Amino acid sequence: MDAKDRQIIRELQKDGRLTNQELAERVNLSPSPCLRRVRNLEAEGVITGYTALVDQKAYGLPITVFVRVRLDRHGQDLIKGFEEQVARIDQILDCFLLAGGDDYLLRVIVDSLEAYEDFMRRKLHAIPGIASIDTSFAYGVVKQTRVFPLSS
Repeated sequence: MDAKDRQIIRELQKDGRLTNQELAERVNLSPSPCLRRVRNLEAEGVITGYTALVDQKAYGLPITVFVRVRLDRHGQDLIKGFEEQVARIDQILDCFLLAGGDDYLLRVIVDSLEAYEDFMRRKLHAIPGIASIDTSFAYGVVKQTRVFPLSS
């Protein structure tokens, strides 16, 4: 991947609805080589898909919760089971594997505190092998972007 590919990716991250003509103009390429590069990035799995960015409050899910989870042991079966169950829970948008004291960081969105309680009781607590759960509620957003920084 070269600097031009990264430029194409950044422009598509800013606006995934750009036409090939608009994209080509923004990255200073003619349309044919630009389209060829985009298709190559898709074929190589660098561009994994396209999606709409949606305001979660307008959608009806105003509460963002960060949940740190520590497992009680680290056997392969337990880890695999935890990760498979997390992948099936719609309220969990992101699950990051961590180094340090906690094992996972989850980003959860819900429509109310009652919905979060239900999520915890019926979904997260139902997963075996969890030693501890620590919750932080986000009460505002300072920065949120999907555009990668320039690579050196």
